[in-house]
Amino acid sequence: MALQITQQNGTFLLKGKLNTTTSRSFIIHFEYIMEQQQNVVVNIDGITEIDYDGLEGIKTLTAIALRDHKMFSVIGNGCKDIYQDFNCSQVA
Repeated sequence: MALQITQQNGTFLLKGKLNTTTSRSFIIHFEYIMEQQQNVVVNIDGITEIDYDGLEGIKTLTAIALRDHKMFSVIGNGCKDIYQDFNCSQVA
């Protein structure tokens, strides 16, 4: 399944796979949204798979938000790999 992005009550819901195939379009899409909005919330409950490129996409958007003084938040209990990666990167 490709990555589907929908919006509900100001939160963007992701469904499917965030991987090498979908990460570039994910970044482009949310870069555009961050140009339009000050606060972007992404819910990853519907993510079934995430790989290195997907994690890097989230990190890239986080860095862009920091640079541009925007808020970019990831919420939900999606794929557990994301939490392991972010916890490891915060330790270093």
